[in-house]
Amino acid sequence: MSKMIPYGRQDVTDADVEAVVAVLRSDFLTQGPVVPRFEAALAQYCGAPHAVAVNSATSALHIACMALGLGPGDWLWTSPITFVASSNCGLYCGAQVDFVDIDPRTYNLCPDALERKLLRAQAEGRLPKVVVPVHFAGQPCDMRRIHALAQRFSFKLIEDASHAVGGRYLGQPVGDCRYSDVVVFSFHPVKIITTGEGGMAVTRDARLAARMARLRSHGVTRDAADMTHAPDGPWYYQQIDLGYNYRMTELQAVLGESQLQRIDDYVARRHALAARYDRLLEGLPVQRPWQHPDGYSGLHLYVVRITADAQVQRDAVFARMRQADVGVNVHYIPVHTQPYYQQLGVTYDALEESMRYYAEAISLPMFPGLDEAQQDAVVDALQRSLAP
Repeated sequence: MSKMIPYGRQDVTDADVEAVVAVLRSDFLTQGPVVPRFEAALAQYCGAPHAVAVNSATSALHIACMALGLGPGDWLWTSPITFVASSNCGLYCGAQVDFVDIDPRTYNLCPDALERKLLRAQAEGRLPKVVVPVHFAGQPCDMRRIHALAQRFSFKLIEDASHAVGGRYLGQPVGDCRYSDVVVFSFHPVKIITTGEGGMAVTRDARLAARMARLRSHGVTRDAADMTHAPDGPWYYQQIDLGYNYRMTELQAVLGESQLQRIDDYVARRHALAARYDRLLEGLPVQRPWQHPDGYSGLHLYVVRITADAQVQRDAVFARMRQADVGVNVHYIPVHTQPYYQQLGVTYDALEESMRYYAEAISLPMFPGLDEAQQDAVVDALQRSLAP
């Protein structure tokens, strides 16, 4: 039996293993020196002054929302073409959630749709407090325009860059926070670099960073400047927020630190694979992903769409490729169609592009270790799966 080619896979080297083993033999498995070192390295890479490491990107989204003051009576808006974490973070804070349709070329949150929705919401008195643009598949959103709307309509911005670490926007690293309050990264095994599970929130705002750091560790501080009275002694701490245990371990951090040294190579390899896919797929009835010239994608995903002139629809293509041991996937089921969100009364209004995308999209294998023979097998399976 042949081995299925996965849609994504981590790359762990001997150097990564040695780094983790060294931490296992050290004095600290958690709350030691490696987490701050990883934070500093990623902040420097992104060109932002502050980074807060946590145990997942979901946790990073949650504490970012909390630090920005999102709560009951507020609204969070995001794209429906994302994983549920991008919107769940608003629900965790007691806020209401709504969705903005996608751009038909980039599959990112559409600035035109956002502006139209903001104008309606302004007239109705229910503007969002936070908007979460998602850099889908690693391609940066049109953050310059979305930021201009944030200034005009007075909402905060959290970039969900879970797919995009290592990417660039307008020549600068994704994560420099020029156009947002917080940028969130994911280090899940199928992402650009991995810590096993893990995430990071990056910001230019020292107060936001301090609040997020406190919220990831039970809302507790040992800094006398933050306390309501002088400490009782050197052992003393105070809980001043209702926080969570979202801390990253030293093991995760050292793996991330080691992987970060190869991030540019990983992204370059993904671009080489994408360019080869583009060539191999010419002539097939599929729509290849389009890259905006303003960005340099992290290329977490390579998504094609089974176009209307194909004689076989997406669902059949998916099934045939899985039968051929190609681990294709669909990213993502629109969040607003999930039963939990339907129970909340979220509607399908003005999300036609998202629904059209979902009916046609299929993610092909994309990871640095994918070799040309495997890629040829993927394309061959796709070609055969498209045959009537």
